[in-house]
Amino acid sequence: MNFLAMKTRKISTPAEPEPEASIEHEGYVITSMPMAEGGQFRLCAEITREIDGEMKTHRMIRADIFPNRDEAIEASYRKAKQMIKEQGDRFF
Repeated sequence: MNFLAMKTRKISTPAEPEPEASIEHEGYVITSMPMAEGGQFRLCAEITREIDGEMKTHRMIRADIFPNRDEAIEASYRKAKQMIKEQGDRFF
């Protein structure tokens, strides 16, 4: 690739995630938010729970990339459930 082409090439940056449907799991609300990136989707989700009267939210962004939005959504629910099982409220 020549120097001029390298200088004018656009770098693909992830789009701001758009919330999908939420599910409840063991008192937590998991909202899948796949991030469109280069024609694929990066795993992203928010985990929310009320603790001592205050809403706490943790945004989880993983390196996992999926070819379509539906796969990214399902994987985000699985990963969030795994995080809840392993860490409980510690990630807030």
